[in-house]
Formats: sequence, structure tokens, C-alpha cells
Amino acid sequence: MLTRRHFLGASAACLATTPAAAGFPERTIRLIVPSAPGGPTDIPARMLAQFLPALGEPVVVENRPGAGGAIGARSVATAAPDGHTLLVGNTSVLAVIPAVSASAGYDPMKSFAPVAQISASYQILVVHPSAPWNSVAAFVADAKVHPGKLNVAHAGAGGLPHLTAELFKARAGVDLVGVPYKGGGESVAALLGQQVDCTFEAISILLPLIREGRLRALGITSRARTPLAPDIPTLLEAGVPDYEVTTFYGVVAPAGTPQAIVTRLNAATNAGFATEEMRAAITKLGSSLALGTPDAFGAFMAAENAKWSEVARRANIRID
Repeated sequence: MLTRRHFLGASAACLATTPAAAGFPERTIRLIVPSAPGGPTDIPARMLAQFLPALGEPVVVENRPGAGGAIGARSVATAAPDGHTLLVGNTSVLAVIPAVSASAGYDPMKSFAPVAQISASYQILVVHPSAPWNSVAAFVADAKVHPGKLNVAHAGAGGLPHLTAELFKARAGVDLVGVPYKGGGESVAALLGQQVDCTFEAISILLPLIREGRLRALGITSRARTPLAPDIPTLLEAGVPDYEVTTFYGVVAPAGTPQAIVTRLNAATNAGFATEEMRAAITKLGSSLALGTPDAFGAFMAAENAKWSEVARRANIRID
């Protein structure tokens, strides 16, 4: 476990205080995680809580699961815009839920001030090893010859894997039948049991099964091949045009938070994660660090919101 002293030393050069942020922080900083403890969003938040105390005040993690993450997101959207309440969110909370739910209760681009992206991960398109397809091209060709005959499992209507599959259908020009399950574990189990033809799921879930030969990888959703799985071709290079799906994790503050505070939080986040220890820890989660400026994260969020809103609209996906 890395110590607070370690991060104090690593971050000191990046925590210079501007006059506008001279009084920040004044009390405990709360990191709201819109999911249960121990999940893929909770772990980066607890990493962040190790080094943000270098700013001068304690940091606590509060898990507020419910409504797919909307409950936690709404609590931050309505919090005081002073930098003391932050949301550690992911693609689902910061892009997908508002795209498929009119009752989400927040707008990612209006309710939050982007602070910092932390990491990026991807999904893999997999089939059973007994399936006749050894490539994306072969799978797409078969699906085009037999429209509506092949199916794709996903972890529930309106979730990121569902929209990932819908984007694949649109970009590849195929008609696949979606089969919803209660979660990613169930959809993968269905594929292992040869009850479905394919599924998209997180690299952290699928890679061990692929390495064991229990599933066959056809392609990964990253734009370029990832060092996490360099032998798996991207769906782009496999011939699916304009196809990329990123599972991102990042930090946002309530809209209206002073820019000087956002800048200070961004510097602390980047400095804390930019160590070999943190890089290795993020890699073990099946992700890669994706640190940058608040503006860069904001532009990325805007692009993700536009993409998933369009996918949901074209596929007529609504969950309320």
C-alpha cells in the first residue's frame, strides 16, 4: 500500500495555490461513487483518496449506488460548487444513462465541471471456441447472409454493453438479436454455455477466459491495439468502420465550481496517478491511464454524450 507521505512528495510540485483557490480545501473532500464498494469505479476512487489529502484536508469515499448510478450523480449535481464534493464516474454514469433515460435527473454537460479523466478501458467481442467464426469478417459475413438469426448477449437494456452491440450492428450493417441478462456475469455464462452466439464485455472480465481458451476473441473496441491485449485486433482494423468504444473513468465537480479549484484538483489527480505504482495498479484493473487537462476531459465527455445519444435514438432505446 502506498503511503500518504509518498504522494505528498510526488504531488508537491503540482499543488501550487492560486489566489482564487487559496482557501481550498477548507474541510473534508467527499468522493461520491455511484456504485457499491469494490467495483471498477470504486477502486480508482479509493486510489484517489490515498493522495488527495496532500491538498491539506481529509478525503472520504461515499458509495451511493442505485438507479444505475443516477442517484449518486444527482447528489453531486446538486451539491455546493466549491470542490468539496466530487463524483468519480464512468461511461455509464457520465454518458449512457442520460442518453437512455429521461428521468436521469442530470445532464452531464450542464450539471458537472470536468476535473480529470483517470483511465480508459475497452470491451472485447467474443464467441465460443466451437463457433465457426475465427474473425470479425467471417462473423459479419455470416450475419449478413442470415439476418436476424445470430444473437448477442448483453448485460441489460440500456447499459453500455447493450449500446456497444447496437453501435456494432449499425457500423457493421448486420441484424443481430439482442438477448438481455441481469449482468455481465450472466451474459458471459450464457456464451460459455453456448446459449448465445456472441457478447461484448470488459477486457478485465474476458481476458482470463480468452487466455484459458474458454472463449475466442474476435476484436477489441479500442481505436488502436492496446498493450493490455496486443494480440487482439481492433474492430476498426477488422473492417468495422468508425467503431470505437471506450469505458472511461474520471472525476467531475458540480457545475459552477471555480476554475482555479478545478485546476488544483486536476493537478493533484494527475500527479498522484502518474507514478509507476499507480500505473501498475490501473493496469491490473484492465485499464490504461488517460490523464489530461479538464478541457480535454470535457471535450471527450461531450463527444461520448453525443455518440451514445445518437446510438440510443437510432436504436430507440429508452429505459423509462
